[in-house]
Amino acid sequence: MKQIRIHLNGRTLECAAEPRTLLVELLRDTLGLTGTHVGCDTSQCGACTVLVDGAAVKSCAMLAVQADGRRVTTIEGLAAPGTPLHPVQEAFVACHGLQCGFCTPGMVMSAVALLQDNPAPSEEQVVSALEGNLCRCTGYVNIVAAVGQAARALRGEAA
Repeated sequence: MKQIRIHLNGRTLECAAEPRTLLVELLRDTLGLTGTHVGCDTSQCGACTVLVDGAAVKSCAMLAVQADGRRVTTIEGLAAPGTPLHPVQEAFVACHGLQCGFCTPGMVMSAVALLQDNPAPSEEQVVSALEGNLCRCTGYVNIVAAVGQAARALRGEAA
């Protein structure tokens, strides 16, 4: 076991992890943050996407020990309980950018990373940023629309 310190969802956390433990396993199994989904275990679907130092990362392809000293944000960290949803989450609801909801946490986290880097992405840039995230319900049209609406909201423009 190795002691690691992670800045998780705005607070510093120390825990022990075996060197072979994946970040997604630490988040879900050890820390109980089940909003990060495991879809494929091969980094193909994007359901496990979290932010690591602001970048979208597939947590099934990263070891927990690699997160030592880094800032990790999960879907649970975007909006505290009892507070308004993050603008990307609000847009996913408003645009029906979710169907079964399984891909939604990864899609939302990838969209948040995109909008941090590019506050006014074109539709093509949104599609490109979400390429590593699979929606089995084929809700892509609404997902892309949601990211566009979130971008406008974050820029303070009317929806």
